[in-house]
Amino acid sequence: MPVNDEFLYNLRNANPIETVMGSYVNLIRRGRNYVCSCPFHSEKTPSCTIFTDTQNFYCFGCGAGGDVITFTMKIENLTFSEAVKLLAQRCGMEVPAFGSNNDSGYAKRKTRIYEMNRIAANYFYTNLIKGPDKTGLQYFANRKLTPQTIKKYGLGYASDSWNALTDVLRSKGYSDDEMADAWLAGMKNGRTFDMFRKRVMFPIIDLRGNIIGFGGRVLDDSQPKYLNTGKTPVFDKGSNLFSMNFAKNSNAKRLILCEGYMDVIAVNQAGFENVVATLGTAITPDQARLISHYAEEVVVAYDSDGAGQKATQKAINHFADVGLRTKIIHMEGAKDPDEFIKKFGRDRFRMLLDGSNDANDFMLDKCETGLDLSTEIGRVELLKRTAKVLAGIESPLEREVYISRTSKKCDIPVQVLKAHIDSMLQKNSRNAQKTEWRNIKAKTSYIRDDINPDAVSNKKEARAEETIISYLLNRPQEYEDIEKLAPPQSFVTAFNKKVYTALLERLKNSDKFSISLLSDEFSTDEMGRISGMAAKKRNVDITRDVVADCAQVLKNTRPAANGDLSNDDLLELFRSKNK
Repeated sequence: MPVNDEFLYNLRNANPIETVMGSYVNLIRRGRNYVCSCPFHSEKTPSCTIFTDTQNFYCFGCGAGGDVITFTMKIENLTFSEAVKLLAQRCGMEVPAFGSNNDSGYAKRKTRIYEMNRIAANYFYTNLIKGPDKTGLQYFANRKLTPQTIKKYGLGYASDSWNALTDVLRSKGYSDDEMADAWLAGMKNGRTFDMFRKRVMFPIIDLRGNIIGFGGRVLDDSQPKYLNTGKTPVFDKGSNLFSMNFAKNSNAKRLILCEGYMDVIAVNQAGFENVVATLGTAITPDQARLISHYAEEVVVAYDSDGAGQKATQKAINHFADVGLRTKIIHMEGAKDPDEFIKKFGRDRFRMLLDGSNDANDFMLDKCETGLDLSTEIGRVELLKRTAKVLAGIESPLEREVYISRTSKKCDIPVQVLKAHIDSMLQKNSRNAQKTEWRNIKAKTSYIRDDINPDAVSNKKEARAEETIISYLLNRPQEYEDIEKLAPPQSFVTAFNKKVYTALLERLKNSDKFSISLLSDEFSTDEMGRISGMAAKKRNVDITRDVVADCAQVLKNTRPAANGDLSNDDLLELFRSKNK
């Protein structure tokens, strides 16, 4: 058995998928397997299954799937080799010299960006502390940050220069294209310039301690006020959270969500490690799912202005989608957590957290905005607004409590309000069923398969191929007989043919087969499709006769025009005609 395969087999056994996935999501045992809410899409009913016997997972909702390596790649946004190294560190194994070339270029590109970001962060920090321009240091001093906090967050200052950082990076062997790739430099009219200038700098650090990007704030009236790193191979502002590298280590089961970097730093300095912020955007579904991996409750501490309140309403919806309890801080006498802590101290802020309102209270209070409740029109409009909120509360018991409270406030019999809400719930349920049916019809009328596009026009053959692959995944010891029944050249769709060929190749060269051995050859999405082939037919009794029937389906399929055939296919066609 090749060294690489042996190592991957042992690595997989040393990292049981249920243990690794259990560190990210809450698992529920179902017989010998586990289920969980999928960490890769928002859902309220668990549709992701972990199969302990095959050490694979598959989501029947979004199609994500694979082994422990695939899962690590997908959830940590890593290449194959990076995921292998991370899992090896997790279980104390030493990674041998190995690898495939399919991700080496991309992995090297990411490594170079990490290196440049680290150099840039050190440059910004040194410039803040020791540079001749004390503007940045004075700003942080005015914001009451201690030297320890500045060092903890690696805060810095970008000089009022067009080439200070690019000169440093160029001297260390990085090209202009690489600097632009890291979003540390811009290019215009053949000239390269520093992307961040005359700004205080906030390094953004991922969960593994890598500096993945920066946020920069101007100290005058220049625009934009905040400039964040754009999308790079290591950074996506919609998938990361500022200070999550610290918050994940907190023992608290709740996270505090603030609106800006300085709010987070001020709250953290006050002794609350469990605080994060988005990166210049409203909360996204990906960020909500990330928070759900580490907390059961979120306290939203957004600014008390209009924009902050609108952002709070959006956040409540995203957190509800991933099953997180949401509470809202109501600040009086301060516009944001930073100002509140400076004015009233951390003990009052702790009391504010503990006394935060439930999200439903917040939404119901918002229903009164702009209404004159002394008029019948105002009260009727309030009932319409609150009814929508009440109908959206999933827990029947919780809904009853709020219905009772609202009926007293609006001076309406509770039975009347409850009957109205029940009617809305029935209507919402019917609408949801209609929407689901429309989506099903849309999918069947317009089918697109990005992974295996050939399957759209070769449905029967694709199903036959998937059945053969599924049989082989469950009975790898029969690969020689199956290959005789259905040789790879008989496969019609390109993706299934690639999977089948790779399977046979691995089985010929490995005496300890697992799907893990395909992880370095297929993308995470492709591994999800392969896992789905096995998962969907897991409880279907596929016999050798069924495989033979599927092989016959492929054999009876007329080949495409000769110009579309590979050399192997042409040779097989020639042989069949000359028998």
